[in-house]
Amino acid sequence: MDYIYLHGFASSPKSAKAQDINDRFTQIHTKLKIPDLNAGDFSQLTIARQIAQVTAEFNNDSTPVTLIGSSLGGLTAAHLGQQNLQVQRLVLLAPAFGFLSHWLPKLGDEEVQRWQQEKYIMVYHYGEQRSLSLSYDFVTDAAQYQEKLLQRPISTLILHGKKDEVIPIEASRDFARSRPWVELVELDSDHALGNVMKEIWQAIRLFCQLP
Repeated sequence: MDYIYLHGFASSPKSAKAQDINDRFTQIHTKLKIPDLNAGDFSQLTIARQIAQVTAEFNNDSTPVTLIGSSLGGLTAAHLGQQNLQVQRLVLLAPAFGFLSHWLPKLGDEEVQRWQQEKYIMVYHYGEQRSLSLSYDFVTDAAQYQEKLLQRPISTLILHGKKDEVIPIEASRDFARSRPWVELVELDSDHALGNVMKEIWQAIRLFCQLP
């Protein structure tokens, strides 16, 4: 089994969650790949690019893959699982289901229209700790990735904070409700899940049958 971690939007492999989970994998002598989904050019980020990039990490010998995805990385992981039979298990941390419907209203109609007209918007990038430009192609691409398309019965664990201020927990509740193969664990936390990393690791370890 190969394990790959997908970080969130405007984040990086150096995020607190990625590093915490990587450290725990190291302690049990298990390799965790953490590709940099910014790919050296955040401005051209799309979900399609992330999917292509992560697929390229898969071994050609059909080794089964477990994907652990955070936020937008969780949404990307879910669509990878739908498209690729090599993906056998999903662990989704506060997955960004309905991402555009939650994010764009916070920008406001005028800002979104300006973005569409000018093609680029400045977005604060937590990994870089500065604002970077992002193409409107991100929006047009993301609009294609609807949750209704995710129907492959793949063993899935979702861990989501009840106080999530970015992606409301209802998004994961709605997703799990119609998919009996999905287990949803609700945690007393926000979107960052920083205060429940120990519980998250215990859940991952049990679900993935790790030593």
